Amino acid sequence: MSWMLVAAVLLATAGLLVLGVLAIRLWLDVRALAKGVDTAARALASAAEELADAVPGRV
Repeated sequence: MSWMLVAAVLLATAGLLVLGVLAIRLWLDVRALAKGVDTAARALASAAEELADAVPGRV
């Protein structure tokens, strides 16, 4: 019966390790996505500013 307890603990530990690795991968992907969104937002803001400057008669 002792080996079943050891197997359950090892299985639970392996599951937690897999979840931890997946969480780290997700965090890295979200960080990369946030960086891409920030870059796109800055580019859009810059383009909007240039467009506003190009419109004649706008105050």
